Amino acid sequence: MMKRACGLAMLALVAGAAPAQCEASPEQPSRLHQSLQAGGRIAAQPVHDVDASRTKIPPVLEAASGDPYDLVGARSCAQIARSIAALTDALGPDFASGPAKKENKAGKLAEAGGKSIVNAIIPFRGLVREISGAAPAQRRLNNAVDAGLARRGFLRGLQSARRCKR
Repeated sequence: MMKRACGLAMLALVAGAAPAQCEASPEQPSRLHQSLQAGGRIAAQPVHDVDASRTKIPPVLEAASGDPYDLVGARSCAQIARSIAALTDALGPDFASGPAKKENKAGKLAEAGGKSIVNAIIPFRGLVREISGAAPAQRRLNNAVDAGLARRGFLRGLQSARRCKR
């Protein structure tokens, strides 16, 4: 019952209502914080849609876009480690195996509700994104991130094949 009440409070928060107080478990503050961050991203979406805030592609990802499987700069174990570190700085932490984290259902519900509200408020959102240049910019960023992930995976494989220390 408490989780449901908190989920509804978060949905109200994303929709613009006053936040409700949720007591609770030790893991709840981080979940609430994540939900509030998602709400902030959703609320800022119209700004992104008209491309008022541009995201710059990090140079390391632009370089990876050229050829993610290039051996330039991967001669020694030290070079490989530096390249992996630079990619991790741009991409965030690498995939970690282990038990799956418990999904924050209330946060996901609030995020979906917030996105629905933003999509309903902005008619022809997709068209606005294409005309403003936000959609092509997002596609370029997504391609650069994909290339960076491929490059990091390639370098990890190279690191392993060469038996480099991690």
